[in-house]
Formats: sequence, structure tokens, C-alpha cells
Amino acid sequence: MDRGDLADLNTFLAVAEHLSFRAAAAQLGVTPSALSHSIRQLEARLGVKLLHRTTRSVSLTDAGRRLRERLRPGMEQISDALEELKDEGRRPFGRLRINATEAAAAMVIAPVWAKFASEFPQVHLEICADSGPVDIVTRGIDAGISVRNRIPAEMIAVRVTEPLQAVIVANSTYLARHPAPQIPEDILSHSCILFRWEDGELYRWQFEREGSKKILSVRGNLTINAPALAVQAAVDGLGLTYTIENLAEPFLRAGKLVRVLPGWLPRLEALYLYYQGRRQPPAALRALIEMIRARG
Repeated sequence: MDRGDLADLNTFLAVAEHLSFRAAAAQLGVTPSALSHSIRQLEARLGVKLLHRTTRSVSLTDAGRRLRERLRPGMEQISDALEELKDEGRRPFGRLRINATEAAAAMVIAPVWAKFASEFPQVHLEICADSGPVDIVTRGIDAGISVRNRIPAEMIAVRVTEPLQAVIVANSTYLARHPAPQIPEDILSHSCILFRWEDGELYRWQFEREGSKKILSVRGNLTINAPALAVQAAVDGLGLTYTIENLAEPFLRAGKLVRVLPGWLPRLEALYLYYQGRRQPPAALRALIEMIRARG
């Protein structure tokens, strides 16, 4: 059976239910003459007369009655299946996989995941925490979170944070032994917690004040590739850490960390949630994006 047969059978069923070409045409959104042509084509292909037609009435032949009774359950099942698919397209459902660094997930996903789980219990949220960018398409991941310049050009990108504020922090015990730096160059005499990118390069600390910018390569006895661990190292008194304000904020509020050189730190890039642009995002992803953006 080809696609034309299915369309003509659906046309026949509409006429058979209404016993009126005009009413069936209104239901299907076509003209009565187009319906009549479809029925004639179907009868010709089957070699069986399905309808008795006069200028005043339409009735089923015996073959038409048998076909209607056989078609009705199948067409209802097809209709129900299509409605279920449409409903799934509107309703968050199934597995949603998000790729992000541990820090990005902590800043973007963690603040909303309890609310998301409560409102959408039929969604299984899976966070894939990687230290660097991955190909979300080949990995079967629905979306990723990253800075804009690390997102492939063909992806749809939605900003999910404001530009991030950089901070340098240390604990008060460390600063009691090592006087706090007053200018960026003072950092060079301190023990700094180094951060290594996934490509192996060490992060160079950035400073900015009144249009003047500096980038320094710092020294220290500890290198880490996980921002949360770098913050914990500062809490434990191992030196100065250059990080994102969001990650250090709980420890700053608790008095476990102190800001260093607050007037010298720049605002960094915002984070974006991105997904493949060639297909409609699943309802669960749309719901997550809306929740993240509503939180501001």
C-alpha cells in the first residue's frame, strides 16, 4: 500500500461516516469535487464499487460497508498514535541529557533541578560533566553549556547567565601569614592554585582596571583542572585561587574565604546553553531553558 492508498482510504472513511461529500469535505478541508475524484480513483484501483451516488444521496454498497467496518478500528488506532506523539511533543517526557563542566552545571542546572524534578517528574535529567567541550550530536546528548566562542557555529545558543564576575580568594589564615596583595604584581610572590585547561595549557590570571589590562602567569605548588576543587583548596589555606564569584559566594558568606584585589578583576564571558539547530528541541529541553531563564 502506498501513501496515496492511505489518503484515499481516509477520504473514503470520512464519506462513509457522514454519507455526505459536502460534510466529509468540510471535515477534511478539501472540496467535494476533490473527494469525489479520490473515491473514483480508489474504486478503480480496487476494482470494486464502494458507494451508491445520486444527486441527492450517498449510500454504501455491501463492499463499502465491509471496508468501513474493517478500516474504522485501524484508522482510530493511527489517529490515537499520532495524537500521543503530538502530546509528547508538547509535554516534557523521557530522558534529557545535558553536557557541561562541573562548574557550569553547578551554576546553571543545580539551582533549578529540584524545581524541575518536581514539576516534570516524567523527565529523567542526566548531567554529563566533562572538563572540556564534546560533540553532543555524536554522543547523543540533547544540549551543552559553554561560553559562546566554544560552541559550534551550527548550534542554536541561548544565554543562560549574565557575564560572570572573576574573583581572587583566600582564607584568612593564609592571609595572616602572607599579607594581601595590593596590586596585581604582588600576586607573583604568593602561592597560587593553578588551573589547567583540558588542552593542557595553564590559565593565566586576568586583571582589568580603568581600561588597563594585565595578564599574569602565576606560580604555586598545586595544579587543578576542577574549579570546585580549586575553591576548596583556597578554603583549606593552600593559597590564592582565581575563580568565578558564583562558586566562591557560599564560602565568602560563611566567612571561610576573603576577596583579594576586588577592584582589579574583570567580568568574564556569559554561559550559553546550546543544542542542534537542525531539529526541534524536545519539550523537556524547552521547559528546562524556560525555567533557567525565568530564574534570571
